[in-house]
Formats: sequence, C-alpha cells, structure tokens
Amino acid sequence: MRRVSRFAATVAVSAVLALTASACGESSTESNENDGNETGDSSHGVGIAFDVGGRNDHSFNESAARGGDRAEEELGVHVEYQTARNGETDADRVQRLTSLAQEGYNPVIGVGFLYGNAIAEVAADFPDTTFGVVDSAPEGDNVYGMVFAEHEGSYLAGVAAALKTESDTVGFIGGVQIPLIQKFEAGFVQGVEDTNPDVEVEVNYLYRDDDRGFSDPARAAEQASGMLDRGVDVIYTAAGSSGQGSIEQVAGVEGAWAIGVDSDQYAQPGLAEFQDSILTSVVKGVDVAVFDLIEAVVGGEAPSGVHEYTLAENGVSLATSGGFVDDIQAQIEEATQKIIDGEVVVNDTP
Repeated sequence: MRRVSRFAATVAVSAVLALTASACGESSTESNENDGNETGDSSHGVGIAFDVGGRNDHSFNESAARGGDRAEEELGVHVEYQTARNGETDADRVQRLTSLAQEGYNPVIGVGFLYGNAIAEVAADFPDTTFGVVDSAPEGDNVYGMVFAEHEGSYLAGVAAALKTESDTVGFIGGVQIPLIQKFEAGFVQGVEDTNPDVEVEVNYLYRDDDRGFSDPARAAEQASGMLDRGVDVIYTAAGSSGQGSIEQVAGVEGAWAIGVDSDQYAQPGLAEFQDSILTSVVKGVDVAVFDLIEAVVGGEAPSGVHEYTLAENGVSLATSGGFVDDIQAQIEEATQKIIDGEVVVNDTP
C-alpha cells in the first residue's frame, strides 16, 4: 500500500466534518426539508427524533429519514424531524419526545438506543400515542421496538474483508464500546476468522462510554490513519457520522478499502468523492422499519412489542454498489444462505 500525498488536505477536511457534526449537535430541532408538503397537520403527522449527527450523517439517521420521506410521499403524512445534541441527558430526550406527543404526532419515533429510557417514560404519559424506538426494546403497551441482526450483516462484511485483504490484516472501528456496537464487532470478526483464520483483525473504539463516538469524524480519521500505517488494508467502521473521517483516510491510501455501515455509503452524495474506496456497506433496514411502523399507525393499527429485522427477511444486507464485491459474490451468497439455514450461528458478543 502507498499513502497518497493528500494527508494534510484530508486532515483539514476531517476538521471541517467535525465542526459540521458539532454544528448539527447544537440545534435540537431540524425543520422538515419538504416544506411544500401540506398534506395533513400535527394531529395526523409523524414525529421523528434523530440521534446525534442529524439526518445528514450519511449513515444511521439518514436511513431513518428515508423511511420518513417515503411515508410523506406514499402515505401523504407530514413528518416533523428533530435532532439530539451532543451530550444530552435522558431529561433532554424526554422533553423532545413529550413536545412531539403533546403536539399530536403519532407515531413518535426515537432513532437510536439512547432514546430507549425516554421512550418508556413518555409513552406511559401518552397511552393513546404509539411510540417507536430503533435499536432498543423498552417495555410498554404502546411501544414498538425495532432491532436488527447487525451481527449477521457484519459477518458478511467480515467474509468480504477476508477475501479482499492483501496484507492479511483488517480493522474494525466502533464508535462507542457498548453492547450494540459490539454486535457489529462480533459478527465482523467471526466472518473474517471463518473465512480465513490467518487474517488478523485489529479492533479499536473511539470512546468507551461517550456518545460523541457517533459524531466525531476527526477522531475516527486519526484511528483509521494509525491502522493504515500499521498495514491494515480493509477498515469497517460502525460509528455513525464519525465513519466519514475513517472513509476519508482509507481513500488516501492506494489499495485500501473502507466498509460502510447502516446506509449504502457508496450511494451517499456526501461521500461521492470517496466512493471508489468503499468496498461495500452493511445496510440496516432502518428506513423499512420506520416506514412499516408509520404505515401501520396510519392504517389504524397500534403495534407494540419488539421486532428483530434479520438477514433472512432482508432486515440487514451487504451492499453491492460499485461492483467491488462482484468477484466474491458466490462466497457471500454461500455465507448468507448458511446463516439463513442456521448452519452458521453468528455471535452477537465479542
């Protein structure tokens, strides 16, 4: 591998990204970008509260936004989007969700596990409103938890990494060292080891217990740079908008690959200049889950309980955009079928 001589420029861009993420975090409310939509009012609308980073994180929140945008287009509902700030407390999230419920939005959806406790608290005060939460499963008769088999999708990413590495060293960068992100790590490492036990996996986390790990592209860039200098040539980053920094660094090294997360990051306009370095992405169907819930409520249902979106039902998948995994598609499909058939059971903890 050879580092391309644009390192200084990449660091500068990472700094701008970090400032952009911070700017997103400073505002607790995002106005609906579809201002021309006048179909419906707040009593027949949907409230979506994003995690840190906002809808333009090219990853997790963006996927949820696609589900909301689809609901506006196909179901004619108005969607109100709001965004968390960095360093928020449960009290802050309770206030945001309470405001949406008081204004008559139904369902009210929290995007991200950080909303779990707040959803449980607020839902008890608004029994006639359906609350949804992504990546969490709080209890409540009017609460619908949407969780995903991230470890299964990550296993496939591990298969791809093991087949594409030329240095026999690949890397995983997690945003925050919590059970949810460790699911990504566990599946990825198992996929690598099952495919080629001679390939080493380096694992790093941006933060141990600070949600800034999902909106700190500069720190991710620093971690990725260190990995690349140590010979890692495929890096899978599960860290929300922080992943932008990692992808940038990978794009600055000839022969290195980035693996995206949550959305198909090859197809994200904000990452277009780096797409030739994005091998694939582990896609979570957050958009599908969000739309499913909205459609059910609009149709007069009030779903509750927990639903896991698995590989078998396309709740998670491995993107093929760019054609970079076409040559190993047979191996990926074989691994996919083994998971679906139960022949391979993927670990959800490291």
